[in-house]
Amino acid sequence: MRLYITALNPNESVTGGFLPAARALGCEVTLLTDQPERYSGVETLRTDVRDVRSVVDTIARHHPPDAIFSNSDHLQPETALAADYFGLPAKDWRACLTAKNKALMRRRLQAAGVETVRSVRIAPGDPMPADLAYPVVVKPREGVASEDVVLVADGSDLARAVSGIRARRPGTTLVAEEYLDGPLHTLETLGDGRALHVLGGFRTTLGPLPYFVEERLDWDPVSPGPSPHEHVLRALSAMGVGFGACHTEYVLTGRGPRIVEVNYRVIGDTCDFLLAEILGIPLFEWILGVHLGDPVTAPPRATGHGAAVSVIAGRAGVIKEAPGEVTETLGGVRLHHRPLRSPGDTVEPTHTNRDYLGIIRATGPDANAVNQAIDAFRVRCPWVVQ
Repeated sequence: MRLYITALNPNESVTGGFLPAARALGCEVTLLTDQPERYSGVETLRTDVRDVRSVVDTIARHHPPDAIFSNSDHLQPETALAADYFGLPAKDWRACLTAKNKALMRRRLQAAGVETVRSVRIAPGDPMPADLAYPVVVKPREGVASEDVVLVADGSDLARAVSGIRARRPGTTLVAEEYLDGPLHTLETLGDGRALHVLGGFRTTLGPLPYFVEERLDWDPVSPGPSPHEHVLRALSAMGVGFGACHTEYVLTGRGPRIVEVNYRVIGDTCDFLLAEILGIPLFEWILGVHLGDPVTAPPRATGHGAAVSVIAGRAGVIKEAPGEVTETLGGVRLHHRPLRSPGDTVEPTHTNRDYLGIIRATGPDANAVNQAIDAFRVRCPWVVQ
């Protein structure tokens, strides 16, 4: 079987997750990217992966495809269109575009009667909206990783935030949305176009406002009684999301659950590996299997607890000490530390998920055991920034 993967920058989900899973499934892998020099150990073809015409042309001149897949936030519509061109299982490109474009998502959910969240689109050259009910959250319409997401209190704050973002992102269209106050959660799903299964979810701990840096995610099993998952699944259905992996973030507000964003790919920042460990399933193989035409079965019920903690530099400086890659099992807890920076690196906080120095993920019999293992590791193996 020939699997094509479209990708941008290398990340652990692709190199440590999907590429090994593809080989385990017996696939011959060809990676399409605009940066082939950054990948090794896999056949790569230089391609303008943001242009579906280039993707289709490259594949047509190579081996016939059995599946075309991407885990990139930025490449879902193009990859879906390319797969559909070759008659392969694929996500609906309209759903991919709606999920990526936060203005389209808000419009679609309101039109379907699922929920209404006040949101204003601010394109380059537009005047500042005059009728907003503050506070509001300003963000790029198609942003990722909490980049340039900020809470503003009034019109002056809004003008400053928009000006600052535009200086860093010329020509970017923004949205200003009502602030959704309440606990932040995720829902992880996997579908085959016929059935959509809930894999589970996480409770997210954010850093201090006005920014929205994700500092920690804890496994969040379904509680008895009416579940907010039902609302999220209605939202996904309204958007046409039901094929492949999807990572949805939502807030439990006083008015009920409200969608923050829909990422039409598997959860990132090593939480995909955490999800696989908690459920005890070959998650990456399951996801690729869907794109190869395999049905999805219901996942097993998880036992125990898991958490992913992001080590964040609280100050600018130079990294003097840092733990390396660590995998250990102590007291029934399996812990893995993945460094994202190195000693000698200069740190300049950006108030985004890009500020992560390393990520610790751990699974164990219960929350107390997991928390103790994470705390003990951080004491033994500190990151030191001076």
